[in-house]
Amino acid sequence: MGRLSGKTAMITGAARGIGRAFAERYVAEGARVVIADINLAAAQKTAAEIGEKAIALPIDVTDQDSIDMCVRQSVKELGGIDILINNAALFTAAPIAEIERADYDRVFSINVAGTLFTMQAVARHMIERGQGGKIINMASQAGRRGESLVAVYCASKAAVISLTQSAGLNLIQHGINVNAIAPGVVDGEHWDGVDAFFAKYENKAPGQKKKEVGEAVPFGRMGTAEDLTGMAVFLASDDAEYVVAQTYNVDGGNWMS
Repeated sequence: MGRLSGKTAMITGAARGIGRAFAERYVAEGARVVIADINLAAAQKTAAEIGEKAIALPIDVTDQDSIDMCVRQSVKELGGIDILINNAALFTAAPIAEIERADYDRVFSINVAGTLFTMQAVARHMIERGQGGKIINMASQAGRRGESLVAVYCASKAAVISLTQSAGLNLIQHGINVNAIAPGVVDGEHWDGVDAFFAKYENKAPGQKKKEVGEAVPFGRMGTAEDLTGMAVFLASDDAEYVVAQTYNVDGGNWMS
């Protein structure tokens, strides 16, 4: 019996990376999962590789109809949603003088509005169902402080932390625990893209920034997607019943709060 035995979870952006790691761990802990992703083909491939406890559904978190359709279909396929992980997100970087409004709009539409309105849609289902639930938002150490070249992304993740606090205080009356995870620097495809931004704006060789930030982590290395899964299981489990509106740093000691 896993810690999430009998539970159902919807995970956005779960076709790859951190979202996929969450899905794999949740299935190992006994849950059934929806691999919800804008790339349906990739989601279907991931679900097939994970096995019969995973299904794939399309979602575009910038489109309310798409969010609502994914929630409805998840409920239909799984009989209800016990857990939501808002994992879909986009990174960007630029000096203040070079930030483009279109880039800002896209990042906030995914990272902030996408988180809020997916959380809202699932919370409405949980309230109507009357069995409570667990919602986990993905914040970042970038939401804890500003960074010279990362104003838009940092601001979006600070907003996720604030939304988690407000939603947590509001939804606990319905037995819905809302909390967040703030990763530090996590190795993988995502950070290869981040490294490319810093290579451009700091005139660093490809891979240099990634090496520097990994060496600077007190734990001694960059994180992995798997390093985050224990916290995701805890926050979705009965052990977290009394945990409300918190954002947990899982970052190897990079940030203390």
